[in-house]
Amino acid sequence: MGGTIPAGSSRILFSNSPSSVSRLSPHHLLSRFNNTTWGQSHTVTPGIRCTAVGSVATSPETIPDVKRKKNEFEIENLTTWLLKQEQDGIIDAELTIVLSSISLACKRIASLLQRSSISNLTGGQGTINVQGEDQKKLDVISNEVFCNCLRSSGRTGIIASEEEDVPVAVEETYSGNYIVVFDPIDGSANIDTSLTTGSIFGIYGPDEQCLFDIDDDSMLDQTKQKCVVSVCQPGSNLLAAGYCLYSSSVVFTLSIGKGVFAFTLDPTFGEFVLTHADIKIPRSGKIYSFNEGNHELWDDNLKRYLHHLRQPGPNGKPYSGRYIGCLVGEIHRMLLYGGIYGNPKNMNSKKGNLRLLYECAPMSYLVEQAGGKATDGNQRILDIQPTEVHQRTPIFIGSPVEVEKLEKYLA
Repeated sequence: MGGTIPAGSSRILFSNSPSSVSRLSPHHLLSRFNNTTWGQSHTVTPGIRCTAVGSVATSPETIPDVKRKKNEFEIENLTTWLLKQEQDGIIDAELTIVLSSISLACKRIASLLQRSSISNLTGGQGTINVQGEDQKKLDVISNEVFCNCLRSSGRTGIIASEEEDVPVAVEETYSGNYIVVFDPIDGSANIDTSLTTGSIFGIYGPDEQCLFDIDDDSMLDQTKQKCVVSVCQPGSNLLAAGYCLYSSSVVFTLSIGKGVFAFTLDPTFGEFVLTHADIKIPRSGKIYSFNEGNHELWDDNLKRYLHHLRQPGPNGKPYSGRYIGCLVGEIHRMLLYGGIYGNPKNMNSKKGNLRLLYECAPMSYLVEQAGGKATDGNQRILDIQPTEVHQRTPIFIGSPVEVEKLEKYLA
């Protein structure tokens, strides 16, 4: 073939080597291919092949590591993302199943919330939980949804919920022994007014000395109760944690110890789709979230801190106060925009209001994975060792600069 090939263009190479033909065609087709005639003037010469090659020969060692450009129509759903983490050895197959069962529970709860007024699921249940709080109808139903999804996964050993008096050992568990703690509906007071609510969960590894089976109707004796309660672990032991936000969108936010990722539910095909990869909380923010109705019940150091926030800053503007009444909503906004959230102790609640095991610890784990900080005013939330399932704690959580500023006032 004559002529010069411009650099960077493709070349067509012809070869008379019979072996080269076999690289393109199966052996049983070679004779037919070599003797085929296309019309009157296109006879294929025996043994000739045609191959498109680059202008420069390349080997695997010389191929540059170019990041593939993402197609605008390409999406990654939660299931695919979890399988990739499993393939990379970050989580095992059993934890993948547990997380998938939690995401299913969240989809079902989201559907129940959307139809709550239509299905007469608003209002109180007429019962009181172990914390002395009036239960909403959806508190009870959502707890059952969570428990059933975790039981059916076959990978959960013990369940601890805000709505259960004591942790429950799952009788269906045979091969998996993960401990799952959760608040099925956070901010349930917002349900009747269709405001923001959420679910919170944390997953711990198994306690090998505290695994046993019980029947549905049986009560735990004192020994078994003590054993189950002993699985209370500090938040630093968490293997995974997350929340699901129920608002204008349903957002499933998750960390497995390698950053924070958020998946938004696409209602057209019922899948959580990755929308926020590797979330990093801003180092500072101009939003504070405290229930200032309790202002007079707080200590003087905290009052001075809040007074400071309400003063105009260098830009002539004070901090903005926002309070949703739902921990999930507060943390979700904070992860994206920064700021600080506080639920301190007061004269009426000397141990704080929020539960350590299934509210504060999972949220603190998420925020720290995103680069934030969480403290009770004296120590890191994730270092607190729970002594009981429903233990309460004060919490201050958010952007690192804002939390450090608060700590100076409290000190």
